[in-house]
Amino acid sequence: MADITSDALSGLVAPAEPRQSKAPPAPDARLITVIELLFFAYRDFTRDADAILATFGLGRAHHRVLHFVDRHPGLRVADLLEILKITKQSLAPVLKQLIDAGWIAQQTGVEDRRERRLRATAKGVGLARRLDQLQAARVAGALGACGPGSEAAVRRFLFAMISRDERTRVETVLPEPAETDR
Repeated sequence: MADITSDALSGLVAPAEPRQSKAPPAPDARLITVIELLFFAYRDFTRDADAILATFGLGRAHHRVLHFVDRHPGLRVADLLEILKITKQSLAPVLKQLIDAGWIAQQTGVEDRRERRLRATAKGVGLARRLDQLQAARVAGALGACGPGSEAAVRRFLFAMISRDERTRVETVLPEPAETDR
């Protein structure tokens, strides 16, 4: 039996043309600039905190959990899942590590024993506040560089970036209203 090779078939079958899909047009360069500025700002906003977290074997997911648990003592796990928009499966290993290392304490709910309530331990509060101070200094410096009245515009912009259907929920978590005249 003869082997059939691609050389033998080359004259019989036309090579398939690569599918040419038309790419959508690129957005306006001004918008791409804002998108890239957001990427770079987030990179630098998280850099110092990431370095400190790494010394404890923690990462950004741990930081987000610790931040909201510190800011809202007694926070229900269900509410934390809603704030972070993550699944129980993705929260479980992060939360376990924070609890096992003594950053966060977990208690059963008083009224509903099925609830799990979270609070930062003294150790967790110390780390959360240290990270808050670093990031607050960066935000304050950036707002100062933008000049008087810039905070209101920045808050309006960031709040507008949040999905419309999430804004009311987000405002309940913030320490003060998102939109102010500052």
